Amino acid sequence: MNTELKVTSNLHGLARRLIADGIIEERAAEAAYAESTRKNKTLLAWLIKTNAAGSDLLAAAAADEYGIPLIDIRAFDLSQAPLSLVSETLIEKHQVLPLHLRGNQLFIGMKDPTDHEVIDEIAFSSGFHVEPILVSADQVGPAIDRALEATSPVFDDFDEEEGLVDVEFQKEAEAQSLDELGTDPAVDDTPVVRFINKVLLDAIRKGASDIHFEPYETRYRIRYRLDGVLKNIAGPPIQMARRLASRLKVMAGLDIAEKRVPQDGRIKLNLSRKKSIDFRVSTCPTLYGEKIVLRILDSAATKLGVEQLGFDKVQEEKFNIAVRKPYGMLLATGPTGSGKTVSLYTALQLLNNEGRNISTVEDPVEIRVQGINQVQQNTKQGMTFARALRAFLRQDPDVIMVGEIRDLETAEIAIKAAQTGHLVLSTLHTNDASQSMTRLMNMGVPGYNITSAINLVIAQRLVRILHTCKKRLELPPEALLQAGFQREELEDLRLYQPKGCGECNEGYRGRTGIFEVMPITDAIAHIILQEGSALAIAEQARQEGILDLRQSALQKVADGVTDLIEINRVTKD
Repeated sequence: MNTELKVTSNLHGLARRLIADGIIEERAAEAAYAESTRKNKTLLAWLIKTNAAGSDLLAAAAADEYGIPLIDIRAFDLSQAPLSLVSETLIEKHQVLPLHLRGNQLFIGMKDPTDHEVIDEIAFSSGFHVEPILVSADQVGPAIDRALEATSPVFDDFDEEEGLVDVEFQKEAEAQSLDELGTDPAVDDTPVVRFINKVLLDAIRKGASDIHFEPYETRYRIRYRLDGVLKNIAGPPIQMARRLASRLKVMAGLDIAEKRVPQDGRIKLNLSRKKSIDFRVSTCPTLYGEKIVLRILDSAATKLGVEQLGFDKVQEEKFNIAVRKPYGMLLATGPTGSGKTVSLYTALQLLNNEGRNISTVEDPVEIRVQGINQVQQNTKQGMTFARALRAFLRQDPDVIMVGEIRDLETAEIAIKAAQTGHLVLSTLHTNDASQSMTRLMNMGVPGYNITSAINLVIAQRLVRILHTCKKRLELPPEALLQAGFQREELEDLRLYQPKGCGECNEGYRGRTGIFEVMPITDAIAHIILQEGSALAIAEQARQEGILDLRQSALQKVADGVTDLIEINRVTKD
């Protein structure tokens, strides 16, 4: 880059170029150089670590300064990469990627080609002369994941019986040994093992969120929850009930001899080197045996961008503003299974960096995230939401998430935290945003505490998305007006309905959120302080242009995302 900026410091090399090119300020460059020297790191590595500038700008400047080629690895054919020449341990440890072998020269993609210790270690390990190739820091990690995933044994063919027994399970809880289980046929029952492995893997492939194993008097039923709706997928003989339950309990580390009380456990299924899925296991004794439900916990679901949750542009802006505030409370409300956890974890992912101390208390901890201190509520041992919150406040927190506000004690501590310089995220079980305010008042929280602590309330539901096979739907204007559309919208309105094909679930594929995003404005705060009703709060929100759940759902229908039958299923007509 050409620039006229004058460099007055004594810095040289990359630091001087970055200043001259206007990428970072002179004072910041001096501080980075001093800190990298103190920590015995290269300047480039320190700048990448501290996000001092955009990774693309840093990579371009480093390529110019050191005369090292820079590539866009997203356009590189990773299937041809000689991964076997460098151990997977070194690849992941140093975030490097073998790209090409020419004679005795091994070309390595790396974000910091000035780290000669890494280059020497790879050269020693591989036996080749290493030539570094610059890759932007934000491209290296995803490229490594793609390359290693391509060489991993993922179970693509779920109809094949061979190999399913060898699926690797890691039990989170401490299970009994096979010797201690004696001669129980459920432990070493190969057909049962194969059948359950196939059910689990097929559920992952189809995108199910839950698996239900249900014994009845004369039959046994297995159902998947697909896009929020339960669907029968198998009916093994009722004689298999005990063996299926025992196998699942062994995998989850539960007591197979205990059939009279509910138990909770966890299974971790390793699909490949880089991909694993957790199952939360819950057993419950019924009249005819133990019903077992597995909740499929895919951490990738919590790594969605805000734009993928389903907000419209105005709602997304309000959400981002609330998340970036240094203190206050963000409440998500809705019934079980409405996507509240994903919304809150999306906010936590935006906040999760080395500069923040984030702590959560949940019941249960569904998704485990690196960099976040997660606490499991355990009422029997005295670890309640309120007790965990008190402990958090003594541990210098920046962000706190409470799984659910269930009582006055938890509400008071959470609100106090929000008022004293902490960002607090939590959930309530109410039908809409306005009812959340009256629910807190009914708990005994004073109105002035609610208005001073809460920044934003989100009510949400999940609706199924129409698959691309959808077909047009014609309805009379009277029916559309009755559904909630305005007369001026009817002229350009194009409605669709599910059709169904071999690639979808009865015409639907996936789910998206519908939201009511309500900031606590001055007018709404005034109603709360006057102990106004939920109806008064909702009316004021409507006057301020805040879409309620029904209006948000109708917007999704008008956009062709979903259909009227689906939104009638999850919202009041």
